Amino acid sequence: MVTYIKESLEELKNNVTWLERSKASNLMVIVAVFSILFALATWGVDSLFSNLITLYFEKLIG
Repeated sequence: MVTYIKESLEELKNNVTWLERSKASNLMVIVAVFSILFALATWGVDSLFSNLITLYFEKLIG
């Protein structure tokens, strides 16, 4: 197990191509923006369905 961890760390240091810091930061911002937009869209659809179900049951019961 220790050998596996050592070899994994060695591979990360020598064989992996890392992005430049500025490019990685730009991509992180893009991912954060799209995550927020997707969360807002999900919240909006959830609120809409919640209101529709509430109206349906109010008309069904009332």
